[in-house]
Amino acid sequence: MHVLFIIDPLPSLKAYKDSSVAMMRALVARGHRLSVCYQPDLHIDEGVVKAVCQAISLVPEADLHGHDWWAEEGEAQEAALHGFDAVIMRKDPPFDMEYVYATHMLEYAEARGARVFNSGAAIRNHPEKLAITEFPEFTAPTLVTRDMARLKRFHAQYGDVVVKPLDGMGGSGVFRLRPEEHNLGSILETLTLEGNRSIMAQRYIPEIKDGDKRILLIGGEPVPFSLARIPLAGETRGNLAAGGRGVAQPLTQKDREIATRVASKLAGRGLLVVGLDVIGTNLTEVNVTSPTCFVEITEQTGFDVGEFFAVALERAVGA
Repeated sequence: MHVLFIIDPLPSLKAYKDSSVAMMRALVARGHRLSVCYQPDLHIDEGVVKAVCQAISLVPEADLHGHDWWAEEGEAQEAALHGFDAVIMRKDPPFDMEYVYATHMLEYAEARGARVFNSGAAIRNHPEKLAITEFPEFTAPTLVTRDMARLKRFHAQYGDVVVKPLDGMGGSGVFRLRPEEHNLGSILETLTLEGNRSIMAQRYIPEIKDGDKRILLIGGEPVPFSLARIPLAGETRGNLAAGGRGVAQPLTQKDREIATRVASKLAGRGLLVVGLDVIGTNLTEVNVTSPTCFVEITEQTGFDVGEFFAVALERAVGA
């Protein structure tokens, strides 16, 4: 297969822990070719979705902590997305309007035969925090609104709640509001932009102390280990970007129940790779943009998540 990755600039990637790089390495190990392009290079020319694409090779035995782990092969070429065997959308958020336009272009490319994972429509139609609404049996009490009075009533009802923006990532903008929170009004005004932006409020889940588990679904099958992202002392957020410590652990029976239910509901929607966030027994997010934790799980358990992905991709495209 010739696989195109739509990705952040290669020099910006921390290759030693980047899940997209783990995908690339697994594909190359199985004899596949790679090209990359960047989101700003996507364009529509006379109805055909194209990009400026650079073929690359991976440098054997490279130091993944450095910047010389890949090499360009020839000159960059403009190419139609439907000319590749598979297109992997791995551009990180922010999920701004340029990202939305990119999902539309990916959808147009799919109409001409491109095989895109995750598909443009699927990414756009599964907002990562709101997507838990499909699975109320697994979620803590949750409110989504911009209305200050509703948010204050929710806080009064549950006493200890977490509030967060709908478009945040890496734990940014997440606040825990305890019963005695004296800055309640100020925090809610800031997050809602004075009532002009909807946010999510959830009852605080005390099991966060044991970690915010990332469960990976690849090709509809759960990876048998999760990565529990355990918060720093005194911190509410377990995100690795917020200083959380990642500890791989086997899926529990409840983890598998959640994963199986979500996988069955999402089947057929064009989602090859999904990252579920689970705290205790509560599903808190369904990540579809660029789910991570491949490397941490592989290094700690020996289960090769990149290989698992490559096999699932081959199966999806019939390679």
